[in-house]
Amino acid sequence: MRHCSDGRAVIHFRAAGVVLLLAHLLLVGWLTLRPLDVPWVTAANLRPFDGIRADLALGPGEAVRRIGEGLVLLAPLGVLLPMAGGRVLVSPWASLARTVAAGALLSSAIELGQTGVPGQVVDVDSILLNTAGVALAHLLVVPVSRARLRRANRAGAGDPARLTGESRAVRSEAPHEAPGEVSQGKTPTISRVGIAP
Repeated sequence: MRHCSDGRAVIHFRAAGVVLLLAHLLLVGWLTLRPLDVPWVTAANLRPFDGIRADLALGPGEAVRRIGEGLVLLAPLGVLLPMAGGRVLVSPWASLARTVAAGALLSSAIELGQTGVPGQVVDVDSILLNTAGVALAHLLVVPVSRARLRRANRAGAGDPARLTGESRAVRSEAPHEAPGEVSQGKTPTISRVGIAP
C-alpha cells in the first residue's frame, strides 16, 4: 500500500511541475513576444557582452536591474524542468546539462521570435543571461531537493531498491527476504517456437 501512495505522490509532483512549467512559459511568452508601442528601439545586439557592457555603463542601480531581469526571466526553468521530469536518481551533471541546454534553446527561440515582433529587440546577451539564470537556479535548488527526496523515500519506505526501479520479481529471488514479504516465485518464461521454412 505504501508503494502505491509513493507512486501517486510522484505523479502529483510531476503533474504540479508540468502545470507550473506551462504557466511560466505562458508568462514568459507574454512578456517577451507581445508587440510594444514604443517611439524608438535600439539596434539589435549580435555581439556577446556588448549589451552587458552597455548596461554596466548606465550605473550600478540600472545595471543590476537590467542584468537581474535577464537572469531571472527563465531561471524558474532550472527547477521546473527537473520537477516535471520527476526523477530522483539521476546524475547531477547530466541533469544540469539537459536543463541548461533546454534553457539555452528556449532563450534562442524567444530571441528568434522577437525578430518579427514590433518594439522587441534581439539581444544575444539575453541568451547568455537567461541560460546563466537557469544554471544558477538549478545548482542552488535541484541537488539539495533531490537529496532530501532520496532521504525521505529511504526513511519512509525502508526500501532503497524501489528508488532504483528494481522490480519486485527480481528482489524476490534474493536469498534473504524481508519478514512478512511473500515470494512470488520465478518469473515465467516462454519457450522458443521454431519458425516454419
